[in-house]
Amino acid sequence: MPYVISFFDDPDVFEKKKELRAVHLEYVSANAGKIIASGGFFPDEDDFPVGGLIILDVENRQQAVEYIENDPFFVHRVFSDYKVDRWKKFVFDHKRVTV
Repeated sequence: MPYVISFFDDPDVFEKKKELRAVHLEYVSANAGKIIASGGFFPDEDDFPVGGLIILDVENRQQAVEYIENDPFFVHRVFSDYKVDRWKKFVFDHKRVTV
């Protein structure tokens, strides 16, 4: 069951996030088998993310929560709040999906 996880960085974490970015990317890569899509939110005037969105294919909400709460960015308080929602495709890859 796909779940969408969205989060935004807490204030004043830019330096901490830069320091942790490599270990965060390692964590994401190690879990790529359950990730449908993921990426960062970028301000118009910068090329460094300020949050992100993950579409995760797991069995239940608890597994999605465990995934995000084990992300180094969460563990080290780059973000402290996130939202998890069940997700169902309607349009995917520019095409209407029938399920």
